[in-house]
Amino acid sequence: MAFESLSEKLNSAFKKLRGKGRLKEADIKEAMREVRLALLEADVGFKVVRDFVDTVSRRALGKDVLESLTPAQMVVKIVNEELCALMGASNAKIEIASKPPTVIMLIGLQGAGKTTNAAKLAAYMRKHNNKNPLLVACDIYRPAAIEQLKTVGKQLDIPVFEMGTTNPVEIAKAAVAYASKQSLDFVLLDTAGRLHIDDTLVEELRKIKAVVHPTEILLVVDAMTGQDAVNAASAFNDALGIDGVILTKLDGDARGGAALSVKAVTGKPIKFSGTGEKLDQIEPFHPDRMASRILGMGDVLTLIEKAEQAFDEKKATEMAEKLMKNKLTLSDFYEQLTQVRSMGGLSDIAGMLPGIDAKALAGASVDEGVLSKTEAIILSMTKQERDDPSVLNSSRKKRIAAGSGTAVVDINRLLKQFEAMQLMTKQMTKGKLPAMFGGKGRKGIFGM
Repeated sequence: MAFESLSEKLNSAFKKLRGKGRLKEADIKEAMREVRLALLEADVGFKVVRDFVDTVSRRALGKDVLESLTPAQMVVKIVNEELCALMGASNAKIEIASKPPTVIMLIGLQGAGKTTNAAKLAAYMRKHNNKNPLLVACDIYRPAAIEQLKTVGKQLDIPVFEMGTTNPVEIAKAAVAYASKQSLDFVLLDTAGRLHIDDTLVEELRKIKAVVHPTEILLVVDAMTGQDAVNAASAFNDALGIDGVILTKLDGDARGGAALSVKAVTGKPIKFSGTGEKLDQIEPFHPDRMASRILGMGDVLTLIEKAEQAFDEKKATEMAEKLMKNKLTLSDFYEQLTQVRSMGGLSDIAGMLPGIDAKALAGASVDEGVLSKTEAIILSMTKQERDDPSVLNSSRKKRIAAGSGTAVVDINRLLKQFEAMQLMTKQMTKGKLPAMFGGKGRKGIFGM
C-alpha cells in the first residue's frame, strides 16, 4: 500500500498528542521530531523535510493552536494542509491544445514504464475526455519496444503509428501529420529512455520537441526508486523543461518519498499516478486526497469514483429495486462479486475509508479462484435454476457439477452463501439491520 510506513509513523506521533488535553510547546516539538524522522525514513529529501517541518512547527506553535480546545486536531489539520501544499495543492490537469491534435511527449529513464503508461493515459483520455488517441513508437533502441506498444495498443483498440527503426524525429513529425489527417486529436509520443540521462538522449528529445512543439512534456518516474526518481525529475526538467509527472508503481511504494519530493524539487506537479499493472489502473493525482490517506482520514471521493466506474447506474437502480423486494437471483449475486473485484483489493478499498486500518487487510482481495469457480457453477445452471435455486435437487446439482468442473459440495457452499445474502437483504428491507450485526443474545452474520 502506498505510504503505508509513513502513514503508520505519523499516526503514531499524533496519537500521543491526542492523549493530552492541553498541549505545551515541548509536546509539539517532540511530535515534530517524530514527523521529521518519519519523513526522512520515507526517503523524502533532507531540504524538503527541513522546510516542511519548519513551516508546520511555526504554525503549530501559534496562539490559535496552543489555546485551542482541540489542539491535537489543529496540529493534524496543519500537517494535512502542508502535505497538500507540498504535493501541489490541487489536481493538475493535462492541457488540451486549442487546435487539435494535443501532442503529449512522454520521457523518462528506461524501466520507468513509459510504454505501458502511454497506453494507460491514452485509454484514460478516451474514456474520460472523449479523445481519439494515437500511440506513437519513437523508441527505436530498446528491443521489442515497438512490439510492446503495438501489443498494448491492440488490447485497448487504440491505433499505433510506427515507422520501424528510422529517425525518431521523423517518426514524431510524420505521426502528428497523420493524426491531423485522420482526425485523431490526442497524440502520445513514447520516446526512448536510458539507464542514465546522457547528452545523446537529451539531444534527441530536444530535436523531437523542436519539431512537434508538444502541448505538454510529461516525465514518467518510478515511485519505488525514491530519491533517484526525484533526481531524474530535476535533471530532465533542467534539460527539457517538463510540464508534469506521471508517478508509476505508487501502489507498491510503502515509503512515498518521491511523491512528497517531486513538486518541491522541480516545481512541476504530479498529474497522474499508476496504481497497478492493469491497463486501466491509472488515475489523476489529487494531493488533498493523498494527504488525507496518509493521515488515516480516508479518501471517500476516490472510492466513490471507483464505484461509479465499476457499477452501471441502470443496473444499480434495478438492483436496488430487487433488494427492496428481496428478489435477488444467483446471476445478481455473481454480478455483484465481479463488480467489487473490479474496484481492486480489499486493502486498497479499506485505505480509502476513514478510520479503517488498511494494514489489517494487507494483501486481502477477492479470491480469483473462488470467483472463477462461482462463475462456472452459475453459468452451468439454466435460467430457471439461477432465478429459483430451490428447484436444485440432487440430480440437477450433479449435472451442474459435471458441467462446471466442480463438486456438489462446491455448489452447496455457494447456495449457503446466497441464502445468507438473501437473509441479510431481508433484514435490511424490514429495518432489522442491527440484528444482523448481533443484537441481544444473537451472534449475527458477522459474528458467525
